[in-house]
Amino acid sequence: MATGISFREVELPEQKPQNDGFLFPAVLSPNCSSDSTATELDAFEGAIKAHKPWLESLLLKNGAVLFRGFPVISPSDFNRVIQAFGFPELLYFGSGAPRTQVVDRVYTANESPLDQEIPFHHEMAYVPYFPTKLFFFCEEEPGAGGETPIVLSHIIYEKMKQRHPDFVDQLEKHGLTYVKIAPEDDDPSSYTGGSWKSAYKTNDKKIAEERAAKHGTRLEWAENTAKIITGPLPATGFDEENDRKTWFNSLAVAYRGPATEKTNSRGYTWVELGNGMPMDDDAMKDMLKIMEEECVVIPWKKGDVLVVNNLMVLHSRRPLIKPPRRILASLCK
Repeated sequence: MATGISFREVELPEQKPQNDGFLFPAVLSPNCSSDSTATELDAFEGAIKAHKPWLESLLLKNGAVLFRGFPVISPSDFNRVIQAFGFPELLYFGSGAPRTQVVDRVYTANESPLDQEIPFHHEMAYVPYFPTKLFFFCEEEPGAGGETPIVLSHIIYEKMKQRHPDFVDQLEKHGLTYVKIAPEDDDPSSYTGGSWKSAYKTNDKKIAEERAAKHGTRLEWAENTAKIITGPLPATGFDEENDRKTWFNSLAVAYRGPATEKTNSRGYTWVELGNGMPMDDDAMKDMLKIMEEECVVIPWKKGDVLVVNNLMVLHSRRPLIKPPRRILASLCK
């Protein structure tokens, strides 16, 4: 019979100490003993519910919490963990990434080829309605590579403000406009290859236009594609809990290098200042470098559950070197 589960904070070599005196991310493991996986999962759910105020405060302070060593085996188990937290679901709508529902609130993570890197981003920062919390679950542990690096967004803002103050001033003055060429059908070869039909849950162009308009987005049609234009949107955010600005955008994902005469040569997506001017390429290169320098990369272990405060933390995906890898995800308001 289960004796119950309590949480203990543990340290991993990959964590980074922060100025506030905490380690990023927080890592929790169980104090428990039991005789069945089913009972253990019940106890884990009960512990989440019992300690939810403390877990929420930890997430607000640290930005991300990794649960390691808990009895989460299947997508259904993961769904029970999500439900135990009680955060309302954000329907996956208007996004550019191809995903498939697995069970209830559980979806595949980005379905693009796993040998592709996905740059740092705040989830769905390119639309006005975005999740505040993200859940990730490692169902199959990668053989090598395939990590999900995370980085505190306010650090990126602070370093960019120090090194490129004029560029940051332009971002804060004009915001960002995101542009995506959406195919008629999903293109699984690209991490931004979601179709307009998937994005707006319809095959009808008129309905797609209406749904896009509700999200501050306009569509321009070509023969087999939709040009999805969103913005201008703010390029930075504000972390009210910790009283600091954040680098809240999808610049690294949408940036396609120096602008060329042929727009489509920049791929499915690109981004420009809200006044139509292109990005500062030197500032963008430095931004990518800063993100790599400041991020935390913890290799996935089977059963890991990572909860991310999407308002505070950017995440990315490292290329998979050795299969398998299966990471599932869920978005919360």
